[in-house]
Amino acid sequence: MQDPLKIFCGTSNPQLACEICKHVGVQLGQAVIAEYSNENVFVQISENVRERDVFVVQTLVTPRDILELLIMLDSLRSASARRITAVMPYYSYARSDKKDKPRISITAKLIADLLVTAGADRIITMTLHSPQVQGFFSVPCDQLAATPILADYFRAKLDLSNFVAFAGDAGSAKRVGPFASRLNLPMGFADKRRVSDTEVEVRSVVGEVAGKNVIVFDDEVAAAGSLMETVRVLEKIGVGDIYVGAAHGVFSGPAIERISEMAVKEVVVTNSVHVSEEKRIPKITVLSVARLFGEAIKRIHTGESVSALFNGVPEV
Repeated sequence: MQDPLKIFCGTSNPQLACEICKHVGVQLGQAVIAEYSNENVFVQISENVRERDVFVVQTLVTPRDILELLIMLDSLRSASARRITAVMPYYSYARSDKKDKPRISITAKLIADLLVTAGADRIITMTLHSPQVQGFFSVPCDQLAATPILADYFRAKLDLSNFVAFAGDAGSAKRVGPFASRLNLPMGFADKRRVSDTEVEVRSVVGEVAGKNVIVFDDEVAAAGSLMETVRVLEKIGVGDIYVGAAHGVFSGPAIERISEMAVKEVVVTNSVHVSEEKRIPKITVLSVARLFGEAIKRIHTGESVSALFNGVPEV
């Protein structure tokens, strides 16, 4: 008999956690999460989890999200959970994956170590900015892909006969490859150089892009500065309609204002990060990844293959 499955969540994306529970067919676990006046975080698990297979859904966007997850993992370990899996649809520090400046932290590795120290026995995440971050964990780490969900959406919506899949820079071209292959599209990319910590410059475009409709694909849209520069260059060379697909819609700072002003038809993201109603302007479409994560959780719980999900969630 399988150990009973429990799913808990922090406060970063409870809507997604509830959707995942609905797909798995379990009730969301009960926990008390509070913040004292001195901003210390308090967590108490309100259910018996002894010898249970436990999953904690928490998107990591803010420092509070990280601290909350660490305390939840430690609380579950202290409560004698048999196995604890941290489910992080978005891993915010994945960009900090190398020491490219003197005297800086490789923060993606630091956070990975903290999660394991706090009690994570396994990690589930999706579309990391840098694939090598998966190897930073000393416990099993499953990286799911948003590409099939985004690609299937565009295939159903658009006539792709005159489209090009486009990467915002040469480093992203490898990430765009599976997207282009899935839609059978040619590829192009921008020759982008970073001129400061906050500014990038696009010098040229590689590929037959002029006169084509374009889908710009990336792992995330944060402040949308890089996206804005990419769209400007595409406009200059004379493309048709511009669409954007990204796994994570962080939409920080001036992102929504920039997207509303730029010449794009639609920006399609997933709900790996909670997108509030005020940010859901007409140009933004949010697709759910609940079924993908729910299926991964069920397969891990029953010992089935997770790699079978890399090409999309099988229909049932």
